[in-house]
Amino acid sequence: MAGALRILQVVSAYYPAVRYGGPIRSVHGLSAALAARGHNVHVYTTSVDGAKDMDVPLGKPVELDGVKVHYFRVPALRRFWWAPEMGRRLRESVHQFDVVHIHGVFLWPMFAAARAAARAGIPYVLTPRGMLIRDLIQRKSRWAKMLWINAIERKSLADAAAIHVTAHIEAAELQELGLPAPGVTCIPNGVEWVTDLKPLADGPFARLPERYVLFLSRISWKKGLERLITAWQWVPDIKLVIAGNDDENYQPRLAEQVRSLGLADRVEFVGPAADADKWALYKHAQLFVLPSYSENFGNVVAEAMAMGCPVAVTPEVGIATLVEAAGAGVVANGSAPEFAAAVRDLLANPARLREMGANGARAARERLSWDAVASQTEGLYGGIIKAPVLVGERRGPG
Repeated sequence: MAGALRILQVVSAYYPAVRYGGPIRSVHGLSAALAARGHNVHVYTTSVDGAKDMDVPLGKPVELDGVKVHYFRVPALRRFWWAPEMGRRLRESVHQFDVVHIHGVFLWPMFAAARAAARAGIPYVLTPRGMLIRDLIQRKSRWAKMLWINAIERKSLADAAAIHVTAHIEAAELQELGLPAPGVTCIPNGVEWVTDLKPLADGPFARLPERYVLFLSRISWKKGLERLITAWQWVPDIKLVIAGNDDENYQPRLAEQVRSLGLADRVEFVGPAADADKWALYKHAQLFVLPSYSENFGNVVAEAMAMGCPVAVTPEVGIATLVEAAGAGVVANGSAPEFAAAVRDLLANPARLREMGANGARAARERLSWDAVASQTEGLYGGIIKAPVLVGERRGPG
């Protein structure tokens, strides 16, 4: 589109707080790609990193891959990420931007950004980032979340100029919850490429066997790890490597399950995988598995595909439709026996695995480059900026 846009991205956490998973990388990948296309991109975020705060400057922007990142402290109510200085800055500066893009729900920064943009008449896009999924809401803090949805998020969604989802499964979930969803647009997350690959033998995972199946994501119940470990009773002769952060202290429960099933020699927890090391893990794995109960997209699947690693996922993973269409792997029912059967069938056919790996790498290059994703997002922004009357009518006074 003609002319550079002034874009504000609002997200509760940002680099280098990678413990919070895929959304951190996705928002940064999009922001950096938009900046590379000539736009003036700012990010408002917090300095929270687990129980501590990151050692980052406050009160002045930090340049990161062409993006101006503003960090704000959360002095209290950390569960809600309350950052009053961010709220003040939003009220003072939101009118300086052409569009605001809000990533996530249920947290104070998202609420503050939506209200500030609405009151200033600035169109905003809201990306739920997989947080408005019925099953997830029912499993954890159901009543508190439903109260927040009815008091806060329903209005934030209705006032948005557009709702961005990364897979059609997420749009269907919004309908299931009966939530307003004006202008739903589906744009996938992008994926980066690593050509200067660090050898696996030179990193912390040098002791892994030559053949292994990889799980790499947060150690969380949502990821379907209990059923994956159960499935490994019926997947002989290959090790399952489980890599990821355990911020929920869930791994001890899984480790006990491994012991009780007699799988200690075939399931190994290797801890977090730093960005410098994870690409080699993908590259050398025979297969990548993600049997999640819910994933609005599945960044780790895209990363595995980019590295030519075939994948096995459940239908609840948003990127599953692309996996199936591209022939990059299999989409299997999450029940342990059925998932195990799908994995066994793949591992028994090396030629099919190689073909799937090549198909995934090609699909990732053609459809999931960050420049392609930024181009689509740029078009979304341009469309809502050109329709200020319709946006204003949707909003009301805020």
